[in-house]
Amino acid sequence: MQAFLRRLEVDGYMAALLSRGDDDAGAVLVKVNRFSDGCRVYTQVRNELGELAWLSGTGSDLVLETDAEAYIDRQRKYDADIWVIEVEDPKGNYGVDGVVLKD
Repeated sequence: MQAFLRRLEVDGYMAALLSRGDDDAGAVLVKVNRFSDGCRVYTQVRNELGELAWLSGTGSDLVLETDAEAYIDRQRKYDADIWVIEVEDPKGNYGVDGVVLKD
């Protein structure tokens, strides 16, 4: 996770680890904060072939930050071991690495 955060920093993004999960079994959520434009929360999943991919847990549109936080809180209730990273992206340039599945 530290390498992921360092890579974000090198790419010019401010990022923070909001919640440390289980080193072996914790799912990963990435909250992309576009500030006044809204937020999106990506969750790491497996596709039909078992490969890692991403899914926008908050839907295809940006949501209010309060809605993004509510989604994260609901996920924590199901899985206390999740990792949560917030990426500040005021210009809207950030995209998660890998395949993003459609809703």
